[in-house]
Amino acid sequence: MIDLASWNLSVPVGNPPYTVTTEKLVGGFKDQYFHSDTGTLFFWAPVTGSKTENAIYPRTELRETYSNGTLKNWYYPDADNTLRATLAVNQVPSSGKIVIGQIHAYESQKPLVKVEYQYKTKTATGNIVAKVRMHPDDDEGKVITIATGVKLDREFSYLIHLSPGGALGISAAGYQWDSNISATWRDKPLYFKAGVYVQDNTGYTSEGGKVTFSKLDIDHDK
Repeated sequence: MIDLASWNLSVPVGNPPYTVTTEKLVGGFKDQYFHSDTGTLFFWAPVTGSKTENAIYPRTELRETYSNGTLKNWYYPDADNTLRATLAVNQVPSSGKIVIGQIHAYESQKPLVKVEYQYKTKTATGNIVAKVRMHPDDDEGKVITIATGVKLDREFSYLIHLSPGGALGISAAGYQWDSNISATWRDKPLYFKAGVYVQDNTGYTSEGGKVTFSKLDIDHDK
């Protein structure tokens, strides 16, 4: 079973969208957007779903917390920070793009890392792409294709690792990319996110992003 004691969940219903507390998640929360009762985590976000403040796209996405439910934010020099996931992408919106993992910055619209699955209809496979802001003030992140040829419904793993020295490593579907982020990120509170954040907001209610995680784990090793 995947441990949900270090997450809360945003679901794309209500205005603002509803946040499911850590306690409720651990207690077995389920609805049409999320369930964990099969031992895996199922996420569904329709393109017509409601959006969080300042966002233009809907999401059904976990956000890192402490076990008592309060929001967890961390500074990267304090620990070895890792998010590991194994999942399959089951459905994509017409844009073909969904974000499946992030290092976000607290109270900022500019995440440090977004890991995105980008489906190509022509090849009927997807690329795993990382969008990385080397510096907190970068408007656009650096775009790196980590892996190619990942089919829908085929399980793969990704890992996001940020060391106390600022070494960032992202691996997906057996491929790895490494770099160093700017030290100006040192004083920015960060947190992990995982789930499905659809990069699309038009279409029928049946259109959206659907993913199934069989493993999901966070570590902050000191």
